[in-house]
Amino acid sequence: MPASKPNIVFVLVDNVGWGDWGVYGGTTKTPRIDALAGQATRFTNYTVEAQCTPTRSAIMTGRLPVRTGCLAAPLPGQGTYGLAPFEYTLASLLSDAGYATAALGKWHLGEVEGRLPTDKGFDEWWGIKNTSDEAGYTSYAAFRAIQAAVGVESPKIWQAKKGESAQPVRDFDMSVRPYMDEMITVRASEYISRQAAAGTPFFAYVALTHMHPPEAAHPSFDQTSPVRGGLYADLVAEMDYRVGQMLDAVAQAGIENNTIFVLSSDNATGGIDAVPGGSNGPWRGNFFTPPFEGSMKAPAIIRWPDRIPAGMVTDEILTAVDWYTTLASLAGETARVPDDRPVDGIDASAFLQGRSSTTGRHGVLFFGTDGQLMSVKWRHIKTILRYWEGIDKNVVKPIMPLVYDLSSDPGEVYNLMSTKLDMGWMMLPAFHLIDEYQQSVAQYPNIPTGADFTGYPKPRAKPAGPPHEAAEPTQVTPDGGQRRATAARRGTSSTRRQAGARTARRTTRAEIRTDARRAVLEAASRLQPGEVEAAAQELLATAGARSARAPRSARR
Repeated sequence: MPASKPNIVFVLVDNVGWGDWGVYGGTTKTPRIDALAGQATRFTNYTVEAQCTPTRSAIMTGRLPVRTGCLAAPLPGQGTYGLAPFEYTLASLLSDAGYATAALGKWHLGEVEGRLPTDKGFDEWWGIKNTSDEAGYTSYAAFRAIQAAVGVESPKIWQAKKGESAQPVRDFDMSVRPYMDEMITVRASEYISRQAAAGTPFFAYVALTHMHPPEAAHPSFDQTSPVRGGLYADLVAEMDYRVGQMLDAVAQAGIENNTIFVLSSDNATGGIDAVPGGSNGPWRGNFFTPPFEGSMKAPAIIRWPDRIPAGMVTDEILTAVDWYTTLASLAGETARVPDDRPVDGIDASAFLQGRSSTTGRHGVLFFGTDGQLMSVKWRHIKTILRYWEGIDKNVVKPIMPLVYDLSSDPGEVYNLMSTKLDMGWMMLPAFHLIDEYQQSVAQYPNIPTGADFTGYPKPRAKPAGPPHEAAEPTQVTPDGGQRRATAARRGTSSTRRQAGARTARRTTRAEIRTDARRAVLEAASRLQPGEVEAAAQELLATAGARSARAPRSARR
């Protein structure tokens, strides 16, 4: 194994807002995270998915959660969920490339054998199958009564090695909850030291549990400083300390210069009273009001000394699916990214290493937990088709899409469809992205939640018919059906000429619209945001002129 293969430590925190850390404008001091950001590249336009499970699926597979069936965090009793056997995770990719792999902390991508971390590419795992909710179960007498009556297993912390069944370590309850992130960090630091000594490149996926309710502060941080007035600030302070411990483990092992260190959050904060506090920065909304920016954006920092610029702050778009392809590329393993399925992640490695001025990510499709599209963001233009009003409120589908210019209106206050109504062209890129997605789904249908899906059928070559048997052409009828062309040829020659002229006219106009849309998109992708509107309007005007100059046979 070449010595140049970088180690990867990926730290994922839970429900931490865009504005919670000091370097993002947070009010609680986070000196270790701030120092890390000074040595790294920090994203201000990083986007996650609607809930814990969807974001984790996106990171692990590089695919939109609507494709993998990991649409939402499941409720108890809803049945099998998580990553299907078909999914080729980042851990599997790196393992096949010779990496040692470990998952430490929260999983939330399947709770049954076949869907646990050690079934999905990790050599070893220590943590919880699902989420922190379960820590509170045994505090209810009714749960304990049901447990005694029907033998329901109490929530557990688990451990496993690849090829072996998972074994319970201890109960996961509120007596353990304050110490959970400490225990995860200790094991992560031990793993880093052990693998550094072994000399094998490694991938450590460390999923901490703060800020997910039910919460409880570690005694070392529970109101131990007069500058922190409550629980949320105490939890942020502990998080900063735990991140520092892992950074120290990397430095003490002597592998700092050859280790990629990623720190990010799976979701936004807020929207419920269970954990009062938190900040999503200047953005509108919270965890329970997608798809406004405050529900989608999260902090993201990546460090690789001497390879990724230090102290850089970028507003380039990056999303959770992009870690898969980007980290595979940074590890020199792009060839292992599968090509038998849609992979939605883009490779941002050239941007991170200073060889490109853009990540390559221009658009973001955001789906709700029901698998339906909620919004499309293209550069600074946001088109919202549906939105949530809150955890106990309605899903709203407006009559017309909401359109926001995030470059002028980052708070998503002024809906351009209401305030101007001359910005319909802004939705062209959005519908282009939707069309691309729909075409991919037609070829590769989305995997249902919980399905034991193992792969798409290989395309079959169409058999060639006898030379003298040409298939009779068909035409689409107004109701969407088909009829034989011979039936369409009935009638007088005059009728046929009129029908032919109408068909030619419709075809020409459709081609013009398609050409105009393609020209708009291709030109806009090369422009700076301030140049996009003028260019798009010019191209659309050109398209209108072309339509007026269409061949007479098509306009007759």
